[in-house]
Amino acid sequence: MVFGNMSKMEAHIPVLREEVLLFLDPKPGEVFVDGTINGGGHARAILPRVTPGGTLIGIDWDCDLVAGTEQALADEVADVRMIFECASYTEMRNIASKHGISHADGILLDLGFSSHHVDRSGRGFSFMRDEPLDMRYNTSENRLTAAVIVNEWPEKQIADMLWRYGEERFSRRIASGIARMRKLKKITSTRELASVIMRSIPRRAIGRIHPATRTFQALRIAVNGELESLEKVLPEALLLLASGGRIAVISFHSLEDRIVKTFLKEQEKKDAVRIATAKPVRASGGEIRTNPRARSALLRVATKN
Repeated sequence: MVFGNMSKMEAHIPVLREEVLLFLDPKPGEVFVDGTINGGGHARAILPRVTPGGTLIGIDWDCDLVAGTEQALADEVADVRMIFECASYTEMRNIASKHGISHADGILLDLGFSSHHVDRSGRGFSFMRDEPLDMRYNTSENRLTAAVIVNEWPEKQIADMLWRYGEERFSRRIASGIARMRKLKKITSTRELASVIMRSIPRRAIGRIHPATRTFQALRIAVNGELESLEKVLPEALLLLASGGRIAVISFHSLEDRIVKTFLKEQEKKDAVRIATAKPVRASGGEIRTNPRARSALLRVATKN
């Protein structure tokens, strides 16, 4: 997701927008849940389709994003009930129930982090900026930071985490480099960590992808418990869906996509859903040229029986 200054909440480019609308097929009066409301790109496309009489529940764990999106969408569409909550999407059933909603007709999960986190949050999501090693989406609820992992976790635990969440083949080298550096001084910034990673990886292995990419991905996933949350939310979403309701999930790396694929296939075997995407839907060449982040997007959709 790419969007402008949060104070102005300029419209951003939602990944696979047309494909999401095609598969979710929002209709007037329906209830939709955007479990990762973010900058409101997909929500902005869904709102006119559920008018009149529809409901949109927008959830995000980053309270800054929720506040900015709520303000931006407040006057977007008349005659639509809009509910915004700063919470984990794993709480979507409780949130819906709190507002008197028992079922949803459509649920969207656009996974991963946004350009706001990279460009404006100041929380160290990118190795391209020198910022504190934080990486939390929610700074009030979540006490685990990237700095805690890097400076306090045992070397083996760090190596295992880098392998599991980043599929980093040099996980042990990087963990060893981190352990050596932190004996001399705490690693507190993204620049310091990226430097340690660069020194830990063989020169011959440095290619087009920055050597710190997989480590930063792994740390972000570990800090925010992303894969565990995804495994938890999928059955919750299915319970919230009405019969005939649609769920769409956009993932951005194989770890997420594998969880979604496995869950939907298991549910299809139980005759609980009908999978609408035999293979994940990918962005067109035209969309990728306009929005390079769409290159790694994978969309899977299913309908509840």
